[in-house]
Amino acid sequence: MIITEIKKVGKGERYSIFIDGIFNGTLEAETMVREKLKTGEEISPERLTQIKLENGKLAAFSRALSYIEKGLRTEKQLRDYLREKGYLEESIDEAIGKLSEYGYIDDRLFAESYIRTYMQRKGRLKLKFELLTKGVEPDVAEEALDDILEEDDSLETCRKLLKKYLKSREMDAKLRAKAYAHLAGKGFESDVISRVLNEVKDESWN
Repeated sequence: MIITEIKKVGKGERYSIFIDGIFNGTLEAETMVREKLKTGEEISPERLTQIKLENGKLAAFSRALSYIEKGLRTEKQLRDYLREKGYLEESIDEAIGKLSEYGYIDDRLFAESYIRTYMQRKGRLKLKFELLTKGVEPDVAEEALDDILEEDDSLETCRKLLKKYLKSREMDAKLRAKAYAHLAGKGFESDVISRVLNEVKDESWN
């Protein structure tokens, strides 16, 4: 087997490699340098397979790092992303391990950031549900919510959303039921919703 062509891919740091005139995959620039690959070189199937395996680990790490640069991610989100991109589990495990070691993955930090971003639009129950779906462990999500989200915060957000929903309409039994369902859908707890709905009678709502 002969490396007949090495071609740079776009403006990035990746190269297409051709074996005996046939495209045989894409390698990271770091892999090319480390393995000292060059056109005209003879390469065994075994060595090529090993190079691709090591390159997959390097590529998975680079791809994951680029993904994190766009915003905080949980470990689950990173794993799902890399699987979607077709990386092997062995490569994903190594990438996740390195990122964790370097401090790039911190589900508690992610949870805190997520709560602060959405606490003015969503209730505690919805925030927790969304954190769990993103891969945050239940105890981590609960602790972050306890540390950041005060009862007064939930009440104030619930009030604002209720006022927006009512749009100065006069409350009656039917509208009250609809408002309750609306706020429940936003993830507020029943006691918070009930307290806020009971405040509607107060003149301050007019």
